[in-house]
Amino acid sequence: MVSEREVFNLSGPLHLTCVDWNNVHHRRSVAACLVQGVYILERDRQEKREGPQALAPPWWEFFNFQLLRKLVDNVDSSIFGAIFEYKPPSSSGNHSADGPHFVVAFRGTMTKKESVSRDIRLDLHFIQHGLHSTSRFETAMQAVRNMVATAGESRVWLAGHSLGSALALLAGKNMAKTGFFLESFLFNPPYVSAPVEKIKNTKVKLGIRFTTSVITAGLTLAMKAPHLRNQSADSFAALSAWVPQLYVNAADHVCSEYIGYFEHRNRMKEIGAGAIEKLATQHSIGSLFMSAMGKQAEPLHLIPSANLSINLNPSPEFKRAHGIHQWWGHDLNLQSKVYTYS
Repeated sequence: MVSEREVFNLSGPLHLTCVDWNNVHHRRSVAACLVQGVYILERDRQEKREGPQALAPPWWEFFNFQLLRKLVDNVDSSIFGAIFEYKPPSSSGNHSADGPHFVVAFRGTMTKKESVSRDIRLDLHFIQHGLHSTSRFETAMQAVRNMVATAGESRVWLAGHSLGSALALLAGKNMAKTGFFLESFLFNPPYVSAPVEKIKNTKVKLGIRFTTSVITAGLTLAMKAPHLRNQSADSFAALSAWVPQLYVNAADHVCSEYIGYFEHRNRMKEIGAGAIEKLATQHSIGSLFMSAMGKQAEPLHLIPSANLSINLNPSPEFKRAHGIHQWWGHDLNLQSKVYTYS
């Protein structure tokens, strides 16, 4: 049975008949729709919808994109990503300097039986700081590297939602480490943490975050040799020039901890504890213990800089708060702030 949310003409941003690539809201909406296109590509595959019955193409064709390549998981053969090429009408002239030539987009976890088992396993890999070692990420990373090598970094965008956002974030981090800073749109990116942001009492929340920072910094000093700490600091600082666009919903426990992560950094500086937080912000307690057991465990979700946008619209249920559809709404109430690392 076809869901209304799969049909572009019923749930897509039909008001965006002319995209202005200088408009951040337009850029966000298009990126989100391309990610939705990947979700529907996989649904079309599962439901065996082909040709005129396929529902995915309008999600990119409306914005003058073409599907260049599907990214397929070699374990369950599901479509988890796609590369789109922007093909503006001949009447519009050349590409805008602010628009993409190519977008590499990744979907998140799907609950349909054909793909849910593999997706859940990858979710667990992410929680255990092991997403980088999976074949799906290797396929994604190779696709991104190839596109950058072919087209150049300024022509390639990354986009992802939920688990797909984690893939895009990790790919973007890896590219940034080599000096390529890709425009990135990360929707509901998962953050591995207890749901501290849900605590209503501000003093309790601040106390927990402060204690966690002190413990994390202390464990880092105790468990990592000075030269390893310096390597981590240098690697983290090298990423600071990359400023991905993070889109989170305050009611979504999967991603809402990014709000506290960045706000707490500023607060620690204000109270004179910036040195503690500078060490803590690069590590997580989980990754430190994984490293102590001899496993490579870089905390994939931690980043030095970001343009963080929070959807303040009421979201009475988790499905809506975590959904991709919210990000192309024309009535979004967004609060945005750029955080940089120094």
